[in-house]
Amino acid sequence: MRGYPIFLQLQDRRVVVLGHDEAAERRAELFASLGARVERVASAAEARIEGCVLAVASGVGEAELASFSAAAQALGIPVNVVDRPELCSYITPAIVDRDPLTIAISSGGAAPVLARLLRGRIETWVAPAWGRLAALADRFKAETRRRLPDVVQRRRMLERAFAGRVAELVLAGDEAAAEAEYRAELQAAQAGAVRASTGFVHLVGAGPGAADLVSLRGLRLLGEADVIVHDRLGTAEVLDLARRDAERIDVGKSQGDHTMPQREINALLVRLAQEGRRVVRLKGGDPFIFGRGGEEAEALEAAGIGFDVVPGITAALACAAAARIPLTHRAAAHAVTFVTAHRRRPDLGIDFASLLRPGVTLAIYMGLATLPRLRDELEAAGFSTRMQAVLVESGGTARTRTLRGPVEELASTAGAWATGGPVLILLGGTADRLPPPATDP
Repeated sequence: MRGYPIFLQLQDRRVVVLGHDEAAERRAELFASLGARVERVASAAEARIEGCVLAVASGVGEAELASFSAAAQALGIPVNVVDRPELCSYITPAIVDRDPLTIAISSGGAAPVLARLLRGRIETWVAPAWGRLAALADRFKAETRRRLPDVVQRRRMLERAFAGRVAELVLAGDEAAAEAEYRAELQAAQAGAVRASTGFVHLVGAGPGAADLVSLRGLRLLGEADVIVHDRLGTAEVLDLARRDAERIDVGKSQGDHTMPQREINALLVRLAQEGRRVVRLKGGDPFIFGRGGEEAEALEAAGIGFDVVPGITAALACAAAARIPLTHRAAAHAVTFVTAHRRRPDLGIDFASLLRPGVTLAIYMGLATLPRLRDELEAAGFSTRMQAVLVESGGTARTRTLRGPVEELASTAGAWATGGPVLILLGGTADRLPPPATDP
């Protein structure tokens, strides 16, 4: 290492900042946020650095920077001159703040831009909830030391907590359950027992299938999963981001072809969690919008399995963006309604008379196979089948395709046009009134 990393307490301690440029302003604001008594000076001559804990300079002349640095170092006061490592006795790191957890990255002054880029990557991987996990450990620190005085025993218990269900519950936002789980782990460790590990299930939305449209939380969980239970459509590219040695189970469904019935998927998730495994249930789009995520959540709840839900970009949003059709627009639509046309019953169950009102865009999921029936029911409800509609296939991915035209024509041609990707239908509202873009995607 080029320098020894250290975290300095600044509460109620003096820090002198020389200069008034942007860099000096940022440093002064940071020190003030940490409780320091910040003194701002415009020149080295007026700086009273005796008794201060840190000295920082930026944006003044070379001679002043050099004399300020020399004076501080002569008094043994750590000094930093921004972007002048030869005048520094300490380097300011790039910081990832997850209070009370702090991560500092430094290149020793060799490549500060590289350190900042690395900080950006760490920011995406270390969720803000890690700070809450550290805070939970702090709340129990005294009790943990009292009940587990043996250092090795205490360390093993904390490792189980931070790598297991306690951490999962904190990261899922259920701190009350996390505290209860921590107490149970502590009690078992004090009794010399090891509790059977119970897994956790994350219902993760894969979005439209584009790898760069997955949430940061979903991406992190894919890198931590022991097993990934995934759909067939909309997850292939996203699976490439997952942990390489994670087990992968395809339970996907397509029109008329169900690899595994839903009740068996529910039972599978419960069994995997009961085995103590960390499970990601990767679902195309959003888990709670026509994705049967609600049924899976109910099954996990009934079995006492911990779970959380990570939203994904649902098809209506991805397809509308790909087709450049705003779902709402001041001149065309004040509301949007999501419905599904995937029904086993004789009718589609879509009340066109009440849903397809002026100023409402209708986003119809899974309607390609039932498009002729949709045309007939639309006509029966008193609407013209010459109404304009937009079909979007594989919206939000590199394979996006759109087809526009009257409903009656699309009902006849869409089957031959489609290539097997999921198709969303936009009807009424903005789809009916706004002209298509100059270049259709």
